[in-house]
Amino acid sequence: MSEKIVMRTGEATVFASPGQYTDAMPEIVIGRMDGPVGAAFANLMGQTAGHTRMFAVRDCNQMAKPATMMVPKVTIKNSATVNLLGSVLQAATADAVVDCVADGIIPRDQVNDLCIIDLVWLDPQAVTDPNLDQKDLYRTNYEATRLAISRAMKNEPSIDELIANRHKIKHCMYDPDA
Repeated sequence: MSEKIVMRTGEATVFASPGQYTDAMPEIVIGRMDGPVGAAFANLMGQTAGHTRMFAVRDCNQMAKPATMMVPKVTIKNSATVNLLGSVLQAATADAVVDCVADGIIPRDQVNDLCIIDLVWLDPQAVTDPNLDQKDLYRTNYEATRLAISRAMKNEPSIDELIANRHKIKHCMYDPDA
């Protein structure tokens, strides 16, 4: 049996191809069903207006393991947003989770004991873009979800990395010195 995973967190950002609004920024928590992550997972089963939650499924009757709950970071205001969340993002998320198990990032012997909560970002501009590249939307979400899970399982970034970069790296959307 692998190490007991109580709760791990991870995040990643993968940027869109030029001209697209397909940036992906998942924030995930992974842990045991019988721990704090499992309790939070169960509590998320109820719906909240504007924040439709859904399992990550590869297709009908093909739910990803570990069970993964996708929670949108933005308020859903139309069916076009629900359609993208329930197709492209859902497929990318589920595929990334299953591939993480296949590649040994998530211990295979724990898939029925773990769950993942995945906060997903869908840029509102992507929904209205007539030239939306759904393959790029899939790519960014697949890569970012996989990276976020990998970082969570490896406890990355380390505190040493964060301290070393504290005065070298600025937030991409805010520079206090600017």
